[in-house]
Amino acid sequence: MKRIIRLSTIAFLSTTAFASTDADRLTELEAKIAKLEKTQAKQTKKISAVNRLANKDNIKWDIDFRTTYDNLQYKTVNGEKYSNDALYSNRLWLGIGYAPVDTMIFKAQLSFNKAFGANNGQRGGGYDSFDWIVNENLTDDTLKVREAYWFWYPTVGGFPLTFSVGRRPATNGYLINLRDDDKAKSPMGHIINMEFDGASTSIKLDKYVSGSYFKLCIGRGLTNATARFDQTGIDYIKDGGNTLDNMDLIGIIYKPYDDGQYSLMTNYYRAFNVIGNDMTNQNGGTPAAPVMTTYGEMDGAIISGKIDGIGDEINDFLDEITIFASFAWSQTRPQDNQRMLGSADKESATSYWIGTQMPNLTGGRFGLEYNYGSKYWRPFTYGEDTMIGSKMAVRGSAYEAYWTQPIIDNVFSMQVRYTYLDYDYSGSNAFFGDGGRPIKLTDTTTLTTMGMDPVESAQDIRVYFRYRY
Repeated sequence: MKRIIRLSTIAFLSTTAFASTDADRLTELEAKIAKLEKTQAKQTKKISAVNRLANKDNIKWDIDFRTTYDNLQYKTVNGEKYSNDALYSNRLWLGIGYAPVDTMIFKAQLSFNKAFGANNGQRGGGYDSFDWIVNENLTDDTLKVREAYWFWYPTVGGFPLTFSVGRRPATNGYLINLRDDDKAKSPMGHIINMEFDGASTSIKLDKYVSGSYFKLCIGRGLTNATARFDQTGIDYIKDGGNTLDNMDLIGIIYKPYDDGQYSLMTNYYRAFNVIGNDMTNQNGGTPAAPVMTTYGEMDGAIISGKIDGIGDEINDFLDEITIFASFAWSQTRPQDNQRMLGSADKESATSYWIGTQMPNLTGGRFGLEYNYGSKYWRPFTYGEDTMIGSKMAVRGSAYEAYWTQPIIDNVFSMQVRYTYLDYDYSGSNAFFGDGGRPIKLTDTTTLTTMGMDPVESAQDIRVYFRYRY
């Protein structure tokens, strides 16, 4: 019996000893794990700080390179025909992004756009290098600044705000971006599509209405200031001998609603001191050459609606259809009895635009568009991406069909596009002076008297290949 008790005592003490050792080891192991976790947390914090610093210290680049073939055909009122069966061009956009803090980003884009084997000087220039369209026309192979601006987006009182100043995005705007296969930028493509320097501020209202926001935009399209070291005046002071004034534009963009499927956009603007050519001797005498003059103010307004997807998940095809409609209005406000668009009176005009885009069996997108402009219609769309003049500015009818096809994911794509412009009046792509006077193309007597043979119709067959990364 004593032997059994002794053995039991030894077994108990041994188990207790081992248990005590395991508990100590477990405690020690837990302490080591806690220490490692603490060290890892410190290292992770340091690495995250380094990563944030590295990211903010690096400029992000993107590339958009497009090679285009255009076949251009023109027909005039008198039956003359002009064509270019093979216009080849390269367009390069280099995007730049830099975000030093969480609420601010700097954005820029460098660009060249040129015909194969030609530069601006060899082709004669003209208005190709005008600041509103310097990156949209075929010029030379020098890099130009297309965009450069800072964008600050703080939240104040629970409302997300934005502030931005610089050479703001003012081309490839809402709806025109669909056929251009781009994300929509700030302007409304029906009435504004040209480069501007200016500022904008906006406030999001989607806490009350889905997708709603209000934006105020201001821009300057022309500065009248004597050049430095110019002996005719004082450096950078208004040139008294120049008939042009500073040209400014102020606009309001309001999006009442956007739930991802149904959206509505509105815009109103006024442009001050818009310019044009004195070509019909309204100031007396016969000018040796067209004289650029300030003519007055211009008003414009628009309402545009878009539907992304027909119905509620009826089928995949209807889900991928986009349809849109847009209605716009413009009005001249001549000053000092100037003949703005050929008239000293206020002249109103309208334009409407409808279109659809749908998927096809190849995985691409097919689109159809139509727009019409009345007699005195005048938008700011000089920078539209076409070779035959702005289709949105047409006084008459414009028809367009296109097919955009991805080839390698989202990196490499192609597009085939056909655009046909059928003019009812002259002056669709002119500036705001009497050179933009609308003359009915069937009024051959007036046209003959003035020695004019305006374009009656134009068409462009375009094929491009595009690399983006």
